[in-house]
Amino acid sequence: MTEGLIGFAAVLALVLIRVPIAFAMGLVGMVGYMIETSFRGAVSMGARLIIDTAQDYGLSVVPLFILMGLFVNKGGISRELYAASNAFLGHLRGGLAIATIVACGGFAAISGSSLATAATMSKVAMPEMRRYGYSDSLATAAIASGGTLGILIPPSVILVIYGLLTETSIGKLFVAGIIPGFLGILFYIFAVQLTVRRNPAAGPAGERTAWPQRLAALRGVWAVLLLFALVIGGLYGALDIWPIYLSFSPTEAAGMGAAGAFLITLFRRRLTWSGTAEVLGETAITTASLFSVLIGAWIFSNFVNIAGLPEALLAMVSENDLSPWTVMFIILGIYIALGCVFESLSMLLLTVPIFFPLVTSLGFDPIWFGIVVVVVTEISLITPPVGLNVFILKGVVKDVSTATIFRGVTPFWLMDIVRLALLLAIPALALFLPGRM
Repeated sequence: MTEGLIGFAAVLALVLIRVPIAFAMGLVGMVGYMIETSFRGAVSMGARLIIDTAQDYGLSVVPLFILMGLFVNKGGISRELYAASNAFLGHLRGGLAIATIVACGGFAAISGSSLATAATMSKVAMPEMRRYGYSDSLATAAIASGGTLGILIPPSVILVIYGLLTETSIGKLFVAGIIPGFLGILFYIFAVQLTVRRNPAAGPAGERTAWPQRLAALRGVWAVLLLFALVIGGLYGALDIWPIYLSFSPTEAAGMGAAGAFLITLFRRRLTWSGTAEVLGETAITTASLFSVLIGAWIFSNFVNIAGLPEALLAMVSENDLSPWTVMFIILGIYIALGCVFESLSMLLLTVPIFFPLVTSLGFDPIWFGIVVVVVTEISLITPPVGLNVFILKGVVKDVSTATIFRGVTPFWLMDIVRLALLLAIPALALFLPGRM
């Protein structure tokens, strides 16, 4: 156990001095494994993991979902989502902020990335909210918070990685994220209402859109509905209805989604040869980065397991007669503390190899735990001092201070705490749909 804890501390120290998480976990894992076994054993283990990762068919789901999100972004669907949401909600007090959150939820359903959602919607929604006199704190908070939905509403890259790390069904994880994702949208809308009730000038009402214009705006979101129905419907088997019989594995669903996003972007005449090359290049770079982190995480996981850290933690729990829920609250406290320092993917990859065996041995459902971990990760994306979505937004909206954004997101992450409490009290919120698959 001591070696495992030293290794965990070493990874934390390396990350804090800005060593990339992939190299930090890989280096500590290799050195630790070598100490526990031998130099030859460590090299053999590392080489095997690299080869297995490169040849793993199941991992092709990662670049395909990334490719789908990038094609969707290239197709300009984010603007149409915002226009449709604004047409129905913009006339309400705080309506543009609510429309931003709804549009973020829709964009998250096809991008799978919180950072991409926040960066894209900031360019679309921020100018409009400023035009109607919204306070910078509310406007930026709606974008930063809405962006966090990208890692929960399926398809989600972070749920894919959790599924790969823990060998949990990716299809069931996707379906499990639907209800908590929609709860997140509702709670964020409630946070907007609390903000404008306390300060009406923060979110003045906009112009009411006539019904013909509203219906016309809806025509622009058919692509989102089609892609979501294709990917999630195929995974869930909901498209297995006469005369259509479509049922996908996660990899097949990702392939269909990427092909569908390409065809939609092509149909809209938003795709050029240079644009296609840019999308493919960015997909390759992002995939290589994620695979590097995955390999580092698996190397570190092997070291942690051979050092006996999960078993030692379980023995410690048994010796101290701690209840499963006490252990769960301790784990969540660690996640929230780490979330103030680490970005979401690093935190997930660093902790899941250690906590997952302990959590499952205590009788908690791995799918439910995955959704809980992602919700906690969402909270970390907007909490100080290192809320990654906040800093992404700051990079786009340079004339708004970080303090202003953090002040605005306070009601939103408080709503996330309420949502987390509901998930802990009512696990069926995450497990009801997977149980029907």
